[in-house]
Amino acid sequence: MERPLRAARVATYVYFVLCGTLMGTWVVHIPAIEERVGISHATLGGMLVLLGLGAFTGMQVAGPLADRLGARVVLPAGGVLSGATLFLPGLAHDPWTLAGALLVFGFCNGCLDVSMNAHAVHVEKAYGRPVMSGFHATFSVGGVLAALAGAGAASTGLTTAATMAAMGAAGIVIALASARALLPAAPAAASPGSAEETGTAPAAGHRDSTGRVWLLAVLALMAMLCEGAAHDWSALHLKDVLGTSTGTAAFAYGTFAAAMTIGRLLTDRCVARFGSMAILRNGAVVAAVGITVVALAPWVWVAFTGWALFGLGLSGCVPQLFSAAGHADPSAAGANVSRVAGLGYVGMLAGPAVVGWLTRFVALNHAFVLLTLLCLTTAVGARVLRTGPDRARPSEMAARSH
Repeated sequence: MERPLRAARVATYVYFVLCGTLMGTWVVHIPAIEERVGISHATLGGMLVLLGLGAFTGMQVAGPLADRLGARVVLPAGGVLSGATLFLPGLAHDPWTLAGALLVFGFCNGCLDVSMNAHAVHVEKAYGRPVMSGFHATFSVGGVLAALAGAGAASTGLTTAATMAAMGAAGIVIALASARALLPAAPAAASPGSAEETGTAPAAGHRDSTGRVWLLAVLALMAMLCEGAAHDWSALHLKDVLGTSTGTAAFAYGTFAAAMTIGRLLTDRCVARFGSMAILRNGAVVAAVGITVVALAPWVWVAFTGWALFGLGLSGCVPQLFSAAGHADPSAAGANVSRVAGLGYVGMLAGPAVVGWLTRFVALNHAFVLLTLLCLTTAVGARVLRTGPDRARPSEMAARSH
């Protein structure tokens, strides 16, 4: 079983990279598509809401399907559909066709996103030790690959539509080629004491898990709202508040993203030692400190330090919430992950808009106080992980891995 399980883990890494690459391909081509279609930044913001709506809907459809048919069926299908629809925004010639293209691509990418997370939960359960954060780290690798591919295609003179079609076709091939290594079903043997770990009888555990999953979803919304705010406002903070150049300001998000990637590469070992509740609680506190430093920073190097702490603190939060949702009820892992991922995605989209609305009344750096409050609320809410099949007893998880 060791070799097939290792192959399934590698395949899951591949799907996370694939999802990041396909979404990143759209992101790096946004300026060119916006110019060709002839829309304003404000109109593009509305289009991105449609992308999020499609993704949310796809998550709610694919989650229960993954439970019913198995992630081995739904995950490759999501990868193929996401690759097959990537070229649609590249062909859009007016706002209406772009809106339809983003809605369809968002739906398919949402299917890929939630099914790969559901399969990651199965792999983690089979391993008997934390591996979820490592998967989320590789999603960022996909974004880097998309940026490199986009730059290379632009240097050769390829059109946006041709580049996106080529990347989508490659994605289809990768999704199909990786399908054979996936686990056929959620492994039940790795967690024989699941009823004991939850502290409930099986029937009661099923009833209680629904409320716990929605609490996890609310925490995911808050954590991902903070992440979304960093995406859109970190560079503007350095440029508008601290008066840096555009080039220097761009490093703000780079600092945040690099710290988040490094944090996720290290988180699994920390979870195995300290438990996921400790990671969520302490990570949220570190993030609160980081964004407070940003809000009060009088100098650029202090702001960079704050953004790094913010990314490092948030890095382990969302993977623990996804993992806890998947483990809350093994028979409904896909549906539970879809709830947490879906509400979290709403937070990711809402973050930039909420901070932007606050800037009507206060300065941008003062608006970041909201993010501090959300991080502290997440730290308090981390207690919900104690009631699930969490790594509350790290020594047991470590024993299972041997």
